[in-house]
This record gives sequence, structure tokens and C-alpha cells, in this order.
Amino acid sequence: MKTINIETAKKTGQKVELAGWVHSRRDHGKIIFIDLRDRSGLVQVVFSPDKENVYKEAETLRPEWVILIQGKVKERPRGMQNPKITTGKIEIEAEKLEILSQAKTLPFEVDKDTKIVDEETRMKYRYLDIRSERMKNNLDLRHKVISFIRNYLDKEGFWEVETPILTKSTPEGARDYLVPSRLHAGKFYALPQSPQQYKQLLMVAGIEKYYQIARCFRDEDQRGDRQPEFTQLDLEMSFVTQEDILSLVEDLFVKLIKTITPEKKITKIPFPRLSHSDVMKKYKTDRPDLRKNKKDPNELAFAFIIDWPIFEYNKDEKRWDPCHHIFTSPKKEDLPLLDKDPAKVRSWQHDIILNGNEVGGGSIRITDPAIQEKVLKLVGITKDQIQARFGHMLKSFEYGVPPHGGIAPGLDRLVMILANEPNIREVMAFPKTGDGRDFMMDAPTKVDTNQLKDLHIKTG
Repeated sequence: MKTINIETAKKTGQKVELAGWVHSRRDHGKIIFIDLRDRSGLVQVVFSPDKENVYKEAETLRPEWVILIQGKVKERPRGMQNPKITTGKIEIEAEKLEILSQAKTLPFEVDKDTKIVDEETRMKYRYLDIRSERMKNNLDLRHKVISFIRNYLDKEGFWEVETPILTKSTPEGARDYLVPSRLHAGKFYALPQSPQQYKQLLMVAGIEKYYQIARCFRDEDQRGDRQPEFTQLDLEMSFVTQEDILSLVEDLFVKLIKTITPEKKITKIPFPRLSHSDVMKKYKTDRPDLRKNKKDPNELAFAFIIDWPIFEYNKDEKRWDPCHHIFTSPKKEDLPLLDKDPAKVRSWQHDIILNGNEVGGGSIRITDPAIQEKVLKLVGITKDQIQARFGHMLKSFEYGVPPHGGIAPGLDRLVMILANEPNIREVMAFPKTGDGRDFMMDAPTKVDTNQLKDLHIKTG
């Protein structure tokens, strides 16, 4: 089995087998040097003319060819060491070379920062873009963040439970992506905007502590912090208060930052708990940037925004829209105002903000079917629609529902900030462009008419 490149630093005097890509080639006199790249980093390989067969083969090497090397790990001569890389004190004296595959000239250089390359080209050749150091580091950071979260929540007694991707269309603030059913003509599944109803049903089922690294889908106009599909840490707990939820998330983030990005410094711990009305009056936004020095990318200013109004009035549609979502619980003392003055009803919503970004939101949920029906009617959903869209959930509450609540931090936005990147596309392996296209896979595309016929669909 091949040795990964960074391990060669500890194998001086040993023979190793390495494999990877030709990152660069340098010829000094008759000696050929290449930097061999694998996921772990670079190592220098030396080809000497006294090893005639392997040297002759090395003369043909070009950038991005995939090769296998066997050789001996040796210390580099004095004055030739490179302190910038982990393997900078050693080199590999090549004894065997096998060319596994050749490569055409790349459409852009991957040994440099690819931010200067236009987006369409980067997205079309995303598998090459990911070879660059910055993109590789971003994906490594994302992996480490998610791995830490899983380990933390496991120790806290949470169960990771997967919920369906093919589900039912319900209003959650954005357009659904619809999936036609072949077996049920004229009917559609929807891709989940979030696992909201499923995680609440898991609380009814007695799971008590649930989480999921959840894929979510929303058909909405794109921005730097939005994508048609994105990933969130979905959390739900039974028998908790709002403060229980906030304290858990705060502890998770503090420990995550300390472990994964120790160069980052959190402005204030505990995270401030700020009321929505105070924040709006002072900053004119519900996600203010609270950093002391906004030019310092290593400063992280977290805060929770609480005491939200449950509704905001939609003048165009002449109805109340939920500030968070339709399952957010009103505060008990404000329940009488649902009938009298909905604008004054406060909720158990909570958002977490970071450096001027909303990186998560959640709430304590409604568990009283009567209150849930009242909220649904206030947002313009008729009695028949309530039964058709949410009857299954209201029915479940009749069989013993615990008080519960949760939160869903957006992992793409969190990693974007930790990586000092300007948008979430830079921390996703295969994102869509700003207008929702995938140039690499050429999606979306037209499909065969026979497929449409099977799905009982006609296009204009």
C-alpha cells in the first residue's frame, strides 16, 4: 500500500512507495526534480542519470500526470531544505517510476489560487479546481467541522437519524423543488426545504435527542450565502427550554473553534442574548456584525437574537407571514393577543448570528393542536388545506407529544466564515453557479420525451 506523502518525513532511510500527481518539474543540470502531490501535500522526488531506466522515463513527465514512485527517503543536503512544507527536510531518491495516466494541458493552473479564474470555467472543471491548495484546504476544514460535530453530539447522547428526501410539498418560506411520481399520475413529491416536520415527529416518537447533517433544497433566487441545495446541522430535543438549546449550541461552537480553528478568537463568551426589538432599533438589521474590529477575519462575534415577533404583516397578500416558520411557539403570556393583535405576539424563536451573517435559526415548537391550527389560519391556510398539508402532524399530537424545540445552524455559512471565504460556493465540493446551473454536469437539461411520458408530463 502506498505511503502518504507527509508520512515520508518520519521514514528517513526507508524505502517507500508513493503515488500522486506531478505538481511541478525542475531540471537542474542533469538532475530532474519533481514535486509529487497527493491529498496530504507535496514531497520532492529526485531522478539521477545514474539510474538510467527510471531517469529516461522521468524525462517524459509533465504536470498533472499520475505516477507511482518507489524509492528511498533521504535527508536533503544542507541549504536545500524547504521549511514551508512538512516534508521539506527530506526527498525521495527514485528507484522505480510507473506512469499511471497522462494529462492534457489543464484549462487553468491548479498550483495557484484559482479565484482569478472565471466562475464558469471553474465550475465546468470543478474536479480540477478542487486540486488547488485553497479548495483542498476548504474541503478538509469542512470535513473536520462535521466530524467534530458528530463526535460532540454522540457524547451528548444524540442519535443521528436520516429523514426522507422524497417528501410532501408544504409551505416553508421558499418554493419547493417538485419530483413527479411515475406510479401516481399527476402527483408530486417535494424535496425537503428542511426536515422540520420529520424531526418533530421523531420527538413524538420518543427519540428525545436527534440530529442530522441534513441536505435541504429551496428554489429561491441565489446569493453568495445561498444555493439550491445546502447542508445544515439539524437538531431537535424534547423536554428542553430555549436556554437549554442555546447553551448546547454555544458550547458546541466554542469547543469546535478552539479545536479546529484555534487561531480564531471569539469576541464574547457566553454569547450575547439580544432581543429582536433592541437589535432592530440599534442596528436596523436582525443580523448585525458585532466584531470590535471588522477588518480582523480571525475575530468571531457570535450572538443569539431572541424575543422575535411571531408574525410580520404581508401587505401585498394581506395576511400574516411567520418570522421563522409556522411551527414556532408563541410565548404563553402573549397567547390572548393571537385573536386581538397578532403583531404584538412574541415567539420562542432564536437565531444565531456570526460576523453579520445569520448562521442558524430555531425555536421552541407548538405542541397544542388548537394553537397550531390558529397560527396556520392566521397565515392564510384554510381549514381544508390544514388537514391536507398538516393533518398527519396534528394527528400525531393526539397520542402524547412532549414539549420540544431545536435549531439548525447552516454548515456552509459557518465553514465559509471560518475559511475566510466570500461565499458558500468556495466551501462546497460541487456547487451551482449564481444562476443555479451546473456547468460540469450540464444541468438542468431537457430530458427524453419517453421519460416525460412515463411521468405523465407534457411541456410547452
